Amino acid sequence: MAGQSNAAPVIIKRKKNVIGGGHHGGAWKVAYADFVTAMMAFFLLMWLLNATTEKQRKGLADYFSPTIPVTRVSGGGDGSFGGDSIVSEMTLVQNGTGASAREPAEENRARGAIPADAAAAKADEELMAEVEKALLAKTGESMTMERLLRHVITRVTDEGLVIEIYDLPGQPLFTAETAEPTGTLTELAGILAEVLAATTNSLAVSGHTKSYPVILRSNPVWSLSASRAQTMRGLLEGKGLAPERFARISGHADRKPVAPDPTLDRNNRLEVILLRSVR
Repeated sequence: MAGQSNAAPVIIKRKKNVIGGGHHGGAWKVAYADFVTAMMAFFLLMWLLNATTEKQRKGLADYFSPTIPVTRVSGGGDGSFGGDSIVSEMTLVQNGTGASAREPAEENRARGAIPADAAAAKADEELMAEVEKALLAKTGESMTMERLLRHVITRVTDEGLVIEIYDLPGQPLFTAETAEPTGTLTELAGILAEVLAATTNSLAVSGHTKSYPVILRSNPVWSLSASRAQTMRGLLEGKGLAPERFARISGHADRKPVAPDPTLDRNNRLEVILLRSVR
């Protein structure tokens, strides 16, 4: 017994194997890497949206779209078929080189050529610029022309070229409260007819008046504005413009004043509109 008590005690140590890299493991590193990659892709997308044009974005979108054959107009496709699909006759590819031979509907036609409406719109813009230039050139012909054209301003709108003729202090276009033209308006009608004779677009004439006191028993603004527009149409026809060119004659009374005070004479005016051929 004494010999056994002197023996060293036996110690058993059990080692615990830990799998996964510590208390939390290593999966979080993979998740974090995915997150960083996704954020990098997101900010790259934001940068592309800000740094590219609409045309370039359309090219990128078409390039990655599996349903649209890639064309040389938008995304690329310079291979054997020039960007067309072998079944483009069925899918009506709009690459500007002919689309389909099956007489496609308007929305499916090729867009490579300039549309007729766009060409006409461009021609209208050039025509209106020429008319404005011709009117401006008249001011340099004589002092009389310069005096007359002080009544005229022009502006281009969606409707067409608006030639506005208005009263000046002491120089009205019509005899007071009537539709009887003064010599000033008659001469101006001759100038406009000469310039507009070089065009073929339709015309519209609008009459506007100033506001009258509300105490009037019968307010003449509607009949007066319409009568003055008719008078202007008659003057232009008398100076050589064909009656068929007039598409619209209208009176707007005092509903569209151009001066802050609607009772000012500046609101007495006529508008001769050279209408666009495409509206």
